[in-house]
Amino acid sequence: MKRALQYLFFLLVVRPVLLVILGMNVRGRENLPEKGPAIVVANHNSHLDTLTLMALFPLKDLHLLRPAAAADYFLANKWLKWFAGNVINIIPLARGAVRKNPLADLEAALDRDEILILFPEGSRGEPEQRAEFKRGVAYLSKARPDAPVYPVFMHGLGKALPKGSLILVPFTCDVFAGPPIRWTGDAQSFMSELETRMAGLASEGRFQPWE
Repeated sequence: MKRALQYLFFLLVVRPVLLVILGMNVRGRENLPEKGPAIVVANHNSHLDTLTLMALFPLKDLHLLRPAAAADYFLANKWLKWFAGNVINIIPLARGAVRKNPLADLEAALDRDEILILFPEGSRGEPEQRAEFKRGVAYLSKARPDAPVYPVFMHGLGKALPKGSLILVPFTCDVFAGPPIRWTGDAQSFMSELETRMAGLASEGRFQPWE
């Protein structure tokens, strides 16, 4: 039932919205992982970001995708909790919580050969503006070095559905997916490589990675 719900939602709702209303353009789709364990990281400006990233994958693989999302938001009420768990299949993360290993649930997902979707900026920023990536993704890559990290840059979604808005604006969105990187041996060099890759993807569409 869960897989059927995911399949129908993305087939009948998400894909038509992205392709018809927003006219989504994708470059580098062939760089995305075909199987897990893998980590997809992207910039974050809109609630459409997660749905867009998931829509890049074949419908048959939706059950393998596990977006990491803030528990305080997506578990706030029973309806949103049901949708987040049954349709989006999130891994809820408690922001600010003290745990012995805050990455345990993410590591377990990789151990099950799933594909994580992470937004290292932490939360949605202002439309079409990036924030510096936090180092959690580096620590996750260190813990599971066999899981390649796939950078994805998205442009336009922050204008189509910006933070705080419930009204979808028909604004063309572009997605640029790059080849994967792997754990480099230390967090600083890994984050530097990741930021360089993201800046490169942004420049492909002549979009400024920092504003």
